[in-house]
Amino acid sequence: MRVNLEERQYQVQTAHTIADGLVRLRQFNPHLLILDLALPDGDGVDLMRRVRATGDMTLVMMLTARSQQDAKVLGLRVGADDYVTKPFDLEELLVRVEVLLRRTAERPAPVPRPAPPERVLAGDVEIDTRARKASCAGVPLTLSRIGFDLLLVLARQRGEVVTRSELMREVWGYGEGVMSRTLDTHIFELRRQIEPDPSAPTRIRTVWRIGYRFE
Repeated sequence: MRVNLEERQYQVQTAHTIADGLVRLRQFNPHLLILDLALPDGDGVDLMRRVRATGDMTLVMMLTARSQQDAKVLGLRVGADDYVTKPFDLEELLVRVEVLLRRTAERPAPVPRPAPPERVLAGDVEIDTRARKASCAGVPLTLSRIGFDLLLVLARQRGEVVTRSELMREVWGYGEGVMSRTLDTHIFELRRQIEPDPSAPTRIRTVWRIGYRFE
């Protein structure tokens, strides 16, 4: 991975333990952390939790084994931006790294346009777009930045089917050729917080093989 990333002109530092990783993060101040969850001195989720607890919002891409579904959910819950399941295609990883890093790239000043509404209401779900806070039936939701963006896209198009490719583009910035199971894991986490019965969702409906619809 390091060789291939450096061939793409990225500066790369590697660490093999949580302790070394924390030191490298302070010294290197990276734009993106590619984090394996299986580390010799602990769980990668613990490292991510410690990083987020300091207010550090470095982009995080997790590497997980296919069977680590609970770890994926927990990782996204504590602030991961994306994950790749091992074994993975290296070219796909490089594309997803490129897309994630676009978030930190400098962009030209946007053309002025009317400010979006400060609040979006979708049934008993209320979203404050400027404060980046959301609640359901008056109960505050605990959302990662990706989870918040995903909920906002769905709520703004309430009653309409939002395709998987549209969600990947609007929330992650991925092009048409990139699909990710990260979307399903984030939907699972949203349902856990806003559905009366997450196993029988009535707010975020799955439209088979197409996408999702917020009722």
